[in-house]
Amino acid sequence: MPVSVVRFNLVEPGADSASLGARYRAAVEMAAYADEHGVTTVQTEEHHGVDNNWLPSPFAFAGAVFGATRSIAVTVSAVIGPLHDPLRLAEDIAVLDLLSGGRLVTVAGIGYRPEEYALFGVDWKRRGRIQDEVLETVLRAWTGEEFEYRGRTVRVTPRPFTDPHPLLLVGGSSQAAARRAARLGLPFFPSAHLPELEAYYKEKLTEYGTEGWTMMPTAETPLLHIAEDPDRAWARYGEHFLHEARTYASWQSGDIRSAVRSAARTVAELRAEGVYRILTPEQCVAAGLDNLVLHPLAGGMPLEEGWRSLRLFTETVLPALSA
Repeated sequence: MPVSVVRFNLVEPGADSASLGARYRAAVEMAAYADEHGVTTVQTEEHHGVDNNWLPSPFAFAGAVFGATRSIAVTVSAVIGPLHDPLRLAEDIAVLDLLSGGRLVTVAGIGYRPEEYALFGVDWKRRGRIQDEVLETVLRAWTGEEFEYRGRTVRVTPRPFTDPHPLLLVGGSSQAAARRAARLGLPFFPSAHLPELEAYYKEKLTEYGTEGWTMMPTAETPLLHIAEDPDRAWARYGEHFLHEARTYASWQSGDIRSAVRSAARTVAELRAEGVYRILTPEQCVAAGLDNLVLHPLAGGMPLEEGWRSLRLFTETVLPALSA
């Protein structure tokens, strides 16, 4: 049975507060519905100051999801570590870990938008060093013991539910990220299918004498939408996928490697490219994907269409795959 993921970033260009509030509530209801129908994971993420209302607070959203669900995991992929106070970050994750009984997975990255660092007054040029401090501090905080932090003695409570600590992975597409993960003995989450970077990480584990593992996207991990008539869906809703693809493209420089990377400038190009796919239930079952990532509200997708996609996925695709 493939891993099944429902992704939410709550984008809605030009939304007023009523429309955006309805979208947030619908996403939580969708997460509850997905949980009831055996979906493995809700995935969410963090971006700041974006005109299209991209979700800036993934842990608040995760808390709402945990309150509405019983079994589904929530992966924050990724939290931008240097933008957070490390002591508060340790507290927030510990509380969510306790609330959920260990269902939170956090991927810590450093981001790729200088604008976000400027918004919070964080030095972009020091992001690697800041990330080191953040991760080291969080790990020490979760022990529940006193430790020295910036010249003072601190202690963070409560301790998390998960022993020895909540699942924390280091994300990225650089050797620096792989080294950071290996040095700290943390799992590594490459941002794309990068076997050579996975091999480098394993070399560094040996060098540092630490243990870890890799959670890497497969070579083919498209973002999915399920529809009975893909031609009609592309014609009516393709602009929503294109909006998201173009937003990502505007952020990612040439050295950023991501599973969500598109060069498309038109809906037709996006469809041909295959990063985003609209499939019938039968096509989805036949695709043979190891990871099924449904993106029901992509780019401001109308809520009713998102629900149609989710219901087809949970009521038709997943039962066929488990038969």
